[in-house]
Amino acid sequence: MPAKIRLQRHGRKRFAYYHIVIADSRAPRDGKNVERIGSYNPNTNPATIDLDFDKALTWLNNGAQPTDTVRAILSYKGVMYKKHLLGGVAKGAFTAEEAEAKFAAWVAEKANKVQAKKDGLVVSADSSKKAQFAMETKKNAERANAIAKRNADAAAAARAASAPAPVVEEVTAPEEAEG
Repeated sequence: MPAKIRLQRHGRKRFAYYHIVIADSRAPRDGKNVERIGSYNPNTNPATIDLDFDKALTWLNNGAQPTDTVRAILSYKGVMYKKHLLGGVAKGAFTAEEAEAKFAAWVAEKANKVQAKKDGLVVSADSSKKAQFAMETKKNAERANAIAKRNADAAAAARAASAPAPVVEEVTAPEEAEG
C-alpha cells in the first residue's frame, strides 16, 4: 500500500480546518484513512498546528510521501529537519548527540521566531487601535468646532434679527424759494 501523509478537510464553507492523516494514496481526500497524526487550522494567525512528532517521523522513515502542503507543515514543525539529521547519523557524518544538539538549537530558534511574530501581531494591533482612536478624536474635535461655529453664527444672526432696527431719519433738503 503506497501511503501518503495528507490533509483531510473538515469544517464549514470558507472556514475549513484539516486533519493531518496517513492514507492510502488511492483513497479519496476525505475518505478512509489509516491513522490521524495531527490537525491544522489556517484560520488563526499564526496558523495552529498540532502534530504527533514521533508518529510523523516514523511514517516518513517507513516511506510515506507527504503532499506539498503537509511537507511545508512538517518542515515548519521540524520533522523534515529531524529526518535529515537522522540520515546524517546513519551515514556517519556526525553522532546522535551532535544531531540532538543541532535539533535542540533549531527548535529554540524557531520558538523565538514564532514568539516574535506573535508579539509583533499584538504590538501591531495595539498601535493600529491607538492610531484609529487618535484619528477619531481628531475628527470629533473638528466636528465639535464646526458645530460650535455654526451655532455661533446662528446666535449672531438671531441677535441681529431681534435687535431693534435703528431709526433712520431722512434728511430733506429745505425747499428753495421759487422765484
